[in-house]
Amino acid sequence: MLDAIRWDTDLIRRYDLAGPRYTSYPTAVQFNSQVGTFDLFHALRESRKALRPLSLYVHVPFCANICYYCACNKVITKDRGRALPYLQRLEQEIQLIACHLDPNQKVEQLHFGGGTPTFLSHDELRQLMAQLRKHFNLLDDDSGDYGIEIDPREADWSTMGLLRELGFNRVSIGLQDLDPAVQRAVNRLQSLEETRAVVEAARTLQFRSINIDLIYGLPKQTAESFARTVDEVINLQPDRLSVFNYAHLPERFMPQRRINSSDLPAPAEKLNMLQRTIEQLTAAGYRYIGMDHFALPDDELAIAQEESTLQRNFQGYTTHGHCDLIGLGVSAISQIGDLYCQNSSDLNQYQNALASAQPGTSRGLLCNQDDRLRRAVIQQLICTFSLAFSQIEQAFNIDFRGYFSELWPQLHAMAEDGLIELDSEKIVVLPAGRLLVRSVCMVFDAYLEQQNRQRFSRVI
Repeated sequence: MLDAIRWDTDLIRRYDLAGPRYTSYPTAVQFNSQVGTFDLFHALRESRKALRPLSLYVHVPFCANICYYCACNKVITKDRGRALPYLQRLEQEIQLIACHLDPNQKVEQLHFGGGTPTFLSHDELRQLMAQLRKHFNLLDDDSGDYGIEIDPREADWSTMGLLRELGFNRVSIGLQDLDPAVQRAVNRLQSLEETRAVVEAARTLQFRSINIDLIYGLPKQTAESFARTVDEVINLQPDRLSVFNYAHLPERFMPQRRINSSDLPAPAEKLNMLQRTIEQLTAAGYRYIGMDHFALPDDELAIAQEESTLQRNFQGYTTHGHCDLIGLGVSAISQIGDLYCQNSSDLNQYQNALASAQPGTSRGLLCNQDDRLRRAVIQQLICTFSLAFSQIEQAFNIDFRGYFSELWPQLHAMAEDGLIELDSEKIVVLPAGRLLVRSVCMVFDAYLEQQNRQRFSRVI
């Protein structure tokens, strides 16, 4: 079992930098418009030849109400009819992509995200899943990881029953905070009872896994109020918890301009919130997986981390990093072999491309050998908190110390500070450094110095 994380305030203050979350390397900031349809079709053909298993991500951008903190690609509307033309284009995309793949490529993982996927009517959800089953090899024996994001204000028992019937066996529930003052400040009024009803429905209907999302650093939050929210969530006993750090970037995300910055907790209060949350979750038996993820010891993520098979991709921490990830819908990102590609984030551009029988691809990146090498290093560090140089040397035919010689002074400084253990054979992220693993990964990021750090959230 991994050692518990250790809280070190001094270390956190020094290494709490702004940087990527490394759901990919290179990160999406490096995507460019040189990558297009030809590259996508070539990558799909290679996936078909190799008969690689698939992970599907479907983006449903619609929400009935705006949450001021949200940085997702979304369309706020009360008009449920707006989903219909989008779904028509989405079905075209499903057909267009699937015809370049082999029917024998199994879909091991499926995830509906948004927006609010349950914005769709029951009939629309049925039709969308029917199209996916028609064109992709979805598993029928409930052995796949098929998840969907749920807003408890947009789901009831009948909705949960429908989702289970359609093959979903995992749910991720947005909660964020239970304090009414915080909810008013971010325009998301959601009672504990609404959330509990969805959790109880998921349990009764035998969903395999329940995740709950929380956010710390929101307006009007205090360490005491957030601790009460965490206690209530622990009582719900989700299998996994995501505890995100709110990044206030109103210059990039318009809805955040409705948040009064003077209502935001001070940095010291945010640190206090995180420290108390970690203490509460650890006392309740949750394991720290990494970044902002916690899981019960018998959860697949915790087991995969123990067995050093945990991976990370655009879905976050996953046990399906070996799959080719196919992103469907506006702004969705695919990772197929060494190709990253993203659909247009503009709804009209995405729909117009599909109307012309073209994929919605607008940008991407094809990894070179250095990208692949550094991706492997970052993946190991962020998933297992350790890196054996021999693994990288054998996989890429390099001398690790020689290849990364210019980084050694930074790594030595981190070792002296107690962030990592460093010797001639390996790096081990120490308990005091695990909360700051992104800072360790940043050392190996060849692009970071060229980037505007204001695009990224802080580590803590």
